[in-house]
Amino acid sequence: MINMILCGGSGTRLWPLSRTMLPKQFVRLFNNRSLFQDTVLRNQSVCSHTFVVSNNEQFFLAVDQLGQISSASDQFLLEPVGRNTAPAIALACMAIVADKNADDLVLVTTSDHLVKDQSAYEAAVLKAKALAEQNNLVTFGIKPTYPEVGFGYIEANGNDVSSFKEKPDAVTAQSYIDQGNYYWNSGMFCFKAGVFLEELKQYAPEMYQACLDAMPKDGCNNEIRIDLDAMKAIPEDSIDYAVMEKSQKVKVVPCDMGWSDLGSFDALYDEVKQPGLDNAVLARLEDSPEPICIDSKDNLIVARERQIALVDVEDLLVVDTSDAILISKKGSSQKVKNVVAQIKKQSPELTEIHRLAFRPWGSYEVLVNTEGYKVKRIIVKPDGRLSLQKHFHRNEHWIVVSGTATVTVDDKRCLVRPNESTYIKMGQTHRLENEGKIDLVMIEVQVGEYTGEDDIVRIEDVYGR
Repeated sequence: MINMILCGGSGTRLWPLSRTMLPKQFVRLFNNRSLFQDTVLRNQSVCSHTFVVSNNEQFFLAVDQLGQISSASDQFLLEPVGRNTAPAIALACMAIVADKNADDLVLVTTSDHLVKDQSAYEAAVLKAKALAEQNNLVTFGIKPTYPEVGFGYIEANGNDVSSFKEKPDAVTAQSYIDQGNYYWNSGMFCFKAGVFLEELKQYAPEMYQACLDAMPKDGCNNEIRIDLDAMKAIPEDSIDYAVMEKSQKVKVVPCDMGWSDLGSFDALYDEVKQPGLDNAVLARLEDSPEPICIDSKDNLIVARERQIALVDVEDLLVVDTSDAILISKKGSSQKVKNVVAQIKKQSPELTEIHRLAFRPWGSYEVLVNTEGYKVKRIIVKPDGRLSLQKHFHRNEHWIVVSGTATVTVDDKRCLVRPNESTYIKMGQTHRLENEGKIDLVMIEVQVGEYTGEDDIVRIEDVYGR
């Protein structure tokens, strides 16, 4: 069985922890691992290998985090633009059918959910596998623990699906709980790749054909990239609307596996809170200072570097990052998406990227960002290579702290060693590389009227950006 992991989401409801360039699934929340890494590890006991569906920007994050847990993915499918879950699953299934067998079983999971009961999870997957082998499309229904209005519901009679329900209001959600045969729609599925494609062809033929047209004509390798125009031509829809709510082959496996979609800071509070402690504290760095709480209780505190102190407050969500702080009442964290919408208008970079940003070649951290100049600390991994690029609005001064930099400026190439520097004028074509065996650490000073990350013209890039 193949674990197909969908990891293209943006996770805006967990801003400022989650950003476009480092969404929720790649943030290290528990045990210094990301939810994506936990998903891979969780499914290794029930699946033979992994198939990751991602967008181009998150591809390198997935590759990097797979390497950190000593796991390698057999295949990636990279979408240049998202078209919802049905096309993502269809394209991946087409690749599986072309490369392997239409009868191969696929376990579709999201990359950003939490499962605490591994034994119950494995038992549910085995039940789903047995149903899928009988040519059914199987979904997983989570036993609800409270009347959640943010989830869709599945009405079930044993393993038979009676109906799918949209996100209800509070009264309707409570009625579902009272009836006892309604389950949260988990967004996880199990089926044969060929059976899913047959059902998609029957109930969403336009989408099926557009996906077929978008598949590479030269075969499917371990890194499948879909053309932008072909991807845009695919109708956008979820697997639920396109197939599951129409098919006559749908089954459900009711389960209770300690599942959470961690879709809000309220949900995160429920997972972090420990019995006997007044507050729930999630320290994102090992050396983060312990929060000081005086006559304060039932708060979620997400700390990073700064000292946080609370006095006489209750039921707050306090989330601290290097460039933004979120403070909200518990129960109101679903409104974070409204905050993100406003920030996109005022300071869009705050929704895109952290001060510490990860790239295929390493990382950079913004140390100073003010009018007229910006200072960064850049780390380039061994064999890392930035794109060949130029800027129209800034000059750059590079100072090597450790390691050795190979620098290309126009047609000249040279080595820059520790305590040495080089200067790149506005408009000059340049590239930075680390051909050594240790990390290259350097300080970059940008000077100019505009120092935004979008002032980059890439001429050549080994990472396909």
